[in-house]
Amino acid sequence: MSTVQKNMSLTGDASNYLNPLQKIGTVIGLAGLAIIVLSLFNDFGNKGLWLTASLVGIMAGILLFAKGSYTGKLEGIKNHGVWFKSVSSRGFWGWIAGISLTGFYVILYFYEGLLGAGADGAANTGIVGLFDPLSRLLSGNPASQWFVYGTLYTVAILAFGIKFIWKYRHNRYEQLRTMSVMFFQTAFAFIIPELMARLNTDDFSLPYNDLKNMWPLNYYAFDGWRVDQFINAETIGLAFLIFGILSIFVISPILTYKYGKRWYCSWVCGCGGLAETAGDSFRQLSDKSMNAWKVERWVIHSVLVFSVIMTTAVVSTYLGYDADKYWLTKDMFLIGVAVFLGLLFAVIWYFKKEELAKDARYGAIGYLAIVLGLIAIHYFSGSENNKIFLFEAGKLRAFYGFLIGAIFSGVIGTGFYPIFGNRVWCRMGCPMAGILGIQQRLFSKFRITTNGGQCISCGNCSTYCEMGIDVRSYAQKGENIVRSSCVGCGICSAVCPRGVLKLENGPLEGRIDGNQVLLGNDVDLMSLVNDK
Repeated sequence: MSTVQKNMSLTGDASNYLNPLQKIGTVIGLAGLAIIVLSLFNDFGNKGLWLTASLVGIMAGILLFAKGSYTGKLEGIKNHGVWFKSVSSRGFWGWIAGISLTGFYVILYFYEGLLGAGADGAANTGIVGLFDPLSRLLSGNPASQWFVYGTLYTVAILAFGIKFIWKYRHNRYEQLRTMSVMFFQTAFAFIIPELMARLNTDDFSLPYNDLKNMWPLNYYAFDGWRVDQFINAETIGLAFLIFGILSIFVISPILTYKYGKRWYCSWVCGCGGLAETAGDSFRQLSDKSMNAWKVERWVIHSVLVFSVIMTTAVVSTYLGYDADKYWLTKDMFLIGVAVFLGLLFAVIWYFKKEELAKDARYGAIGYLAIVLGLIAIHYFSGSENNKIFLFEAGKLRAFYGFLIGAIFSGVIGTGFYPIFGNRVWCRMGCPMAGILGIQQRLFSKFRITTNGGQCISCGNCSTYCEMGIDVRSYAQKGENIVRSSCVGCGICSAVCPRGVLKLENGPLEGRIDGNQVLLGNDVDLMSLVNDK
C-alpha cells in the first residue's frame, strides 16, 4: 500500500510531537549518554560492559529517532519543518545545544583533567577511564581525551551517516559520498592509526598517522617530532613522508582538476564528514549575505597564508647557515620558497588574471608581498647571530595551534553548529579548503551546471547550501556555478524540485550557453544543438 501525502508544500509537515519510535529512540540515546556523564562521578566496575552499553545506546537512539522521522515519508525533497523546530532554527534548544557542545570542546582542549585524564602517568578516571578498555583493545595503551573524542566523533559520523542516507534515499550520489566519509573516518582516521600504535616496540615506532589528513589541514605535518617519527620508522616512515609530500603537490591537484575539491571535502575529510552527517540539521543556518562572503574570502585565505608562513618557519629550523655543513642552507631554502611562490603567482597572473575579480587580484598581490617581505626582512637582517626573522617557529606553531587548530576548528567550528551552520570551519578557516578552492576556481573541470529555463525560484537550493552560496541567483540566470567555496556536496541538486542543477566534471567546450537560452533573444536552439 503506497503512502498518501496530503501536504504538498515544500516545507512538509512540522509536527509538534514525537511519534512512538522517536520517543523510544530519545530515551535509549539519552540513557547511553547518561552512562558517560555518570562515569564522571562513579568508577564503574566492568568498564568494558558499561562502555559498550553506552555507545550502543547512543547509536541505537539516533537510528531509532531517524527511523521514526523518515518511516512512511515519501522519497524526495521535503524540508521536514526545519524552520519550525527550535533546535534547527536558532531557538531555545538550538542555543542549549550550541552552548553544550562548545562547553564540551573547551573542556576537551584545555581542561582534560575534568574528564578524568591521568596526569604524569597516573591512571585514568572518569570519562577517559571509561574508554580505557576500548583503547587497550585497539592500541594496547590507556585512553586519552583525544581517544574519547575520536571514538565519539566516529560514532556520530556512523550513526548520523545512516540517518543522512535514509533522509536522502532518493539520491544515489548522496548515499555514495556518505558511505565514503563513514569508511574513511572509521578506517583511516580511527582504527588504522590505533592498530599502527599497537605494532610499535622499543626499537621500532610507526607514526600515529591518519593517511588522509594532509597539509595544510594537518598543520603539524612537518614539525620536528613528526619528522623524527618518520625517520625512526625507517623505510615505512620514509614512505609515509614521501606520500604526504606527493599528496600535497601531485595527488591533490590532479584529483581537484578532475573532480573539484569535493573529492576531499565531501568524500574523504573527517571535518566535512561530521558536518555533513551530524551537522546536516543545521546546514540551512549558513549566512548567505554578501558581507559574509567578503569576510569568508579574507579570513580563509589569511589562515592559508599564515599556515604557509608557519610551515616555512618550521622547516627552516632544521637548516643552518654554514654551506659546508648543509647542502641546503636556511637562506637558500627561504630564497627557494620565495622564488616558488613568485613563479606560481606569475603563472596564475598570466594565464588566469581575467578570471580573478578585482579584490582577488589585490588580495593575491598583498598576501604575496607579506610573505616575500617577511623572507626579505630575515635574509637582509644581518649575520646569523643577529637574525631578527619574524619566523620564530615555536611561537608561530603554538599560536596557530591554539587559535586555528583549537579555538577555530574545534570550539567554534563544531561547537557552534546550531548557531552558525555546519560548515563554518570549512567555509571560514580551513586552510585545506582554501588551497583546494583556489585550484578548483582556477583550473578544475568541476562545476554545477544550471538549466535556468526550468527554475521556479523556490529557493530550496540557496537555503540548503551549507557554504553560503546563493545558488538560486545562478540558477535564475542559467549560469554555471564555479565557486572556490563550493564543496560539491550536491544537496542543492538533491533538493531541487525541477532538476535544474547538475554536478559535472566535463569540459566547457561545446556546451549550450544557458544565458542565451534563458533570454531567448534571436537564439536558434537547433543550431546550438547541432554546433555542439
